Amino acid sequence: MTPDATRKIEARQRGNALGFWFFRVSLRAFGLRGAYGLLYIVCSYYVIFDRRAVQAARAYVDRRFPDHGRWARLADVYRLFVSQGKNLIDRYYLISGVGRFGTRVEGEARLRDVMQSGHGIVLLTAHVGNWQTIMNYLGAFERKVNLVMRPEDNPAVRESLGIDRSGQTIGIISPEGYLGGVVESMNALGRGEVVSLMGDRSYGFNPVEVNFLGGRAWFASGAFHLAAMAGCPAVVLLSAKNGTHDYTVEVVSITRPRYQPGIPKREQLAGWVQAFAQVLEEYLIRHPYQCFLFYDIWQKPEVKNHPLET
Repeated sequence: MTPDATRKIEARQRGNALGFWFFRVSLRAFGLRGAYGLLYIVCSYYVIFDRRAVQAARAYVDRRFPDHGRWARLADVYRLFVSQGKNLIDRYYLISGVGRFGTRVEGEARLRDVMQSGHGIVLLTAHVGNWQTIMNYLGAFERKVNLVMRPEDNPAVRESLGIDRSGQTIGIISPEGYLGGVVESMNALGRGEVVSLMGDRSYGFNPVEVNFLGGRAWFASGAFHLAAMAGCPAVVLLSAKNGTHDYTVEVVSITRPRYQPGIPKREQLAGWVQAFAQVLEEYLIRHPYQCFLFYDIWQKPEVKNHPLET
């Protein structure tokens, strides 16, 4: 069984309509703090009985906390599970209109200049913090944002998080579509729209080997390749939870990738991706329990030629 197939099965096991209904009811009845309280029981169950989930989290934990012993790392896994649970509850809290969060933006002036330029933008996020708060913030700029993502494998997750009900300002580009979604992405950038990708997912592009948390990891190169081809900036935005009702969205970096003649494209991509991995590592030093990389990016994935790389 392939790793992707295994992840799909695990997603179906951990996400179900009854579970999401339970948290929705709890959120409406007891508020955020009450819903959060249930997580401590649920996450204890996963730590004790779901060995695959724990193993998936350990890929990150073992490298982020190399000085921690066995039991301390298990506690780290537990804290990650609780943090991810709060993340999911917060997404529903935002999408359903139950409430809002106070959002502070670091580097807002830099981002505003780019967003108001009218040119296309490649937006890089990651499985770090809460991307839904980023989407909500970007809504103020009235720019269409196209999320490059595979069709949600878990119908309960899709329904509960409202992925199909985000409105006209949010579009979905599937990397499994014609030419890997390249044509749609380039057209969107040409129209001055935003194309958003997770910088730690390959989407079929050949990954690049970089230094990350003390080891050699494999990161996606597609976002920078797309930005270089379209001649548009690549903006890294990350969001961290600071309190029950507070988030900080940080403009981590803004780069303008351009291929230089005489230098192999692969070499140039590696430099851009390494820079992204570096700022992500620095971010996780400050926010260690906001990382939801529940798969081993330190293992070399299967490599296939992507249409954009031919």
